[in-house]
This record gives sequence, structure tokens and C-alpha cells, in this order.
Amino acid sequence: MTLTKISLAQFRSWPRLDLDLDHRPLAIFGPNGSGKTNILEAVSMLAPGRGLRSASASDQARQGPDAGWRIRSGIGDHAVETTALPGQPRTVLIDDKPVAQTALGRLLRIIWLVPAMDRLWSDPPEARRRFLDRVTLSLYPDHADLALTYDKAMRERNRLLKDQVGDPGWYRALEAQMGDAGAALTRNRQAALTAITAAQEGGDFPAARLTLLPGEGQADDPDAGSIADRLAAMRPRDMGAGRTLTGPHRADLGAHWGPQDMPAALSSTGEQKALLLSLILANARALSDQPVVLLLDEVAAHLDADRRAALYDRIAALPAQSLLTGTGPDLFAAFGLRARRLAVSKTDGLSQAVGMTG
Repeated sequence: MTLTKISLAQFRSWPRLDLDLDHRPLAIFGPNGSGKTNILEAVSMLAPGRGLRSASASDQARQGPDAGWRIRSGIGDHAVETTALPGQPRTVLIDDKPVAQTALGRLLRIIWLVPAMDRLWSDPPEARRRFLDRVTLSLYPDHADLALTYDKAMRERNRLLKDQVGDPGWYRALEAQMGDAGAALTRNRQAALTAITAAQEGGDFPAARLTLLPGEGQADDPDAGSIADRLAAMRPRDMGAGRTLTGPHRADLGAHWGPQDMPAALSSTGEQKALLLSLILANARALSDQPVVLLLDEVAAHLDADRRAALYDRIAALPAQSLLTGTGPDLFAAFGLRARRLAVSKTDGLSQAVGMTG
């Protein structure tokens, strides 16, 4: 068991919520707007970053930006707390000791799927790159530190470009840093795609051929020296644009499936959703030796009964804890006794737990 309990205080629509969790999937149901997704978002804040909605900490406070919120949890033998106080950055404590957010990624791997991600294959490359990096981070916790190093150096280089600084000496060190961090980022991404590909099962949720696309600027290059040399060669063009136009920050994720090698972007809406579910499930299976929590928001709404039952079979077989949301208990009937249910409602703008069964 990974996540043993979670307690919310003043988070989104929840003034207070205390949940004890076990190894079984937890199906959370209630009317639209009752606070189901807010529970998943709170759990996602136990990972590095801004959670499944990419919201600022001040926007997550129930009583507005001048309030604040707190999330406490038990993760294995560890006590974890993350807090956002008014006007201050979010803090993280593990066993009462302050740590960087990146430490959360080494303690617990959290994977999520939300309705906005249904457009992944038709969205711009940035959306697929963010998805790929979340997958990669779940497998390689150092990916967050590498991304921070790369982004910091790139911001400094972009500042020089915008200021029309021509002295090459100012650029060399930054481009070397970008080359080292960028090559490691690319190698992590490539290894993640290999792991996800190997963990796919097919069937109702098709296996895909996954590729790291170069996008614009040879963004799939795993060689540090090559990246740095290309950045140096691109300075005149980058100076004209005022930003860095080549590197791993321009990468894209490609997916093809089936005997005809159909591109995901050309598939039907249902096929795209099934393919996305396949990747999420494969991500969880690839982490079988790690503590994993899977968050699935409104995942069953557009699945027929057979595919819904197949999904629940896959979830029940995963070596992971799963939390799902839906509008009614009937959506989760195919789970049978394999899952617990939590009913929630909302009164006078406040979410409340109505009852737990199972």
C-alpha cells in the first residue's frame, strides 16, 4: 500500500476532508461541481509541480488568495505535508523536515488522466511534450532537476538574445549547460518511451508505436556536444527571433497504432481516448517496482459498457492505487466488490463526503 491517508484543509471547495485509503480502487461519485476532481487535484499536489490543473497555489485556496490551504498525507511510513500560505511559495515537509518539491517525485509516483487530455493528439506539440515529460518524470525522478537546469540556462540565453548581446563568450557556458542537461533529458525521454512501449498490452486499449519527434530544431538529439554546437551555429537566427529555436524544448511525441500504422491524430475520437488510456495504463505497469497512484477523472463517461468493464479489469490488476471520479455509482458497477465507493455532494458552496462503502 502506498497512500494510506489524505487530509485536506481549505483546499478548493473542501473546508475539510479526511480519507483513509487501502489498496483497492476508490470510485468517487457525485453531481457535477460537487468537488470530485478537487480530491484528485489534492492528491496530485503530492507530486512535484502544480498538479493536474496546473493552477497557482493562491487559486487553489477555498477562501481566495488571501487564505491558504494544507494537505497532509501518509505515504508508506512517511508523513508528508504541503502547505500554501498567503503571499508565500508552496512548502513541502517530509517527516517534519522541509524539502524541495522534487523530493516528492522520489517518494511517490502519481499519474493522471483528465478530460482536457482527450485532445492530446490534436493539441499543439507543447501539450504532448508536457505529457511525455510527466511520464518520464514518473520513471526517472532526476528529470525534474534536469529540466530546471536546462530551462534556467535557456532563459539566460534568451535574455542575451533579446538584448542583442553579440559577444560569444557570454553564450558558451550557457550553451554547454543546455547541451549537458538537454542530452540527459532526451535520453530520459527515449528510455521512457522504450519502457512504456514494452508495458503496453493491446486488446481493448491498443498498443502504439511511440516515437520522439524532433519537432523544430533536431530536438531528439541525445549528444551534449552536438546540442551545444548547434546552439552556437543558430545564434544569428535565434537573435533575430529573440529566443532559442533549437533543442529538446521543441520535441514532440508521435504515436501510431494498428496494422496500418495509423497516426493517432488521424484516428477517431474513441480510438484516441483508448490509445491514451493504453499509455496511462502502460505507464503504471512500467512502474511495478515503485509506489504508484493513478488518478482518472471522469474516465468512464464516454466508454461503452464492454470497454468500461475491460478498463476496470485492467485497473484492478495494476500494482497501483487508483482513484476515479464519475457522476453516479452505476458507472462503476463493473468493479463489483473490487473497489470502494465514496459519495460526495455540495451544499452552500462547500463539498462534503456523504458516505463510504466497500
